[in-house]
Amino acid sequence: TPILHVDSVRDGGLNFNRHRTRTALAMDAPKTPDRGGGVQDEKEKKSTGSELSVGRKLDGIEGINFTQYKGEHQLHYIQSLIEKDLSEPYSIYTYRYFLNNWPDLCFLAWSEKKCVGTIVCKLEKDKKNRNRGYIAMLAVDKTFRKRGIGSHLVKLAVNVMIEKKADVVVLETEITNKGALSLYANLGFVRDKRLHKYYMNGVDAFRKKLWLTPPAQQSIMPTY
Repeated sequence: TPILHVDSVRDGGLNFNRHRTRTALAMDAPKTPDRGGGVQDEKEKKSTGSELSVGRKLDGIEGINFTQYKGEHQLHYIQSLIEKDLSEPYSIYTYRYFLNNWPDLCFLAWSEKKCVGTIVCKLEKDKKNRNRGYIAMLAVDKTFRKRGIGSHLVKLAVNVMIEKKADVVVLETEITNKGALSLYANLGFVRDKRLHKYYMNGVDAFRKKLWLTPPAQQSIMPTY
């Protein structure tokens, strides 16, 4: 089970600064609305990942198989899915940065021989020496949405991060992408901040976090 994320990336002298999470899930999330019109309240209790069935076998989805990234021969499947729905272009070096460094944090969803979903992430130390997971890309084919594939991909990735002792998982998503906002909220991600004109198309983003260990050694753990 693998996961990936993006932030400030360097590869062979190429600087992919401020790489942005892209999520193509418009209608893939559960219909349960979040408080505040699709985004959880900023004062909500921080999650500890209990919503993700951590350490338990995930139920499968009928007709869909999930695999970890196996090598360069699968890159075009990922690239095709991401570029089909997301407005912000990535160079081939951006994909290779994540896939070559964190292949175990990339998953693909298959319907027979067709790739219908993917997630790309990373895991590394942040400035506070925490193990920080980052979900960089998440996409599901439009004809396969509303079947829980996006949620399953996130769970697979996060569970791998947990095995690798991640403290927090971070991502950004467009404030207009209600499907993605609802999906992440239902998985326990909480809103951290609003980023103005974060994407190249001028749309604002919400940064969301899933705390897997108490942030800053909280004295009070959240209860559910």
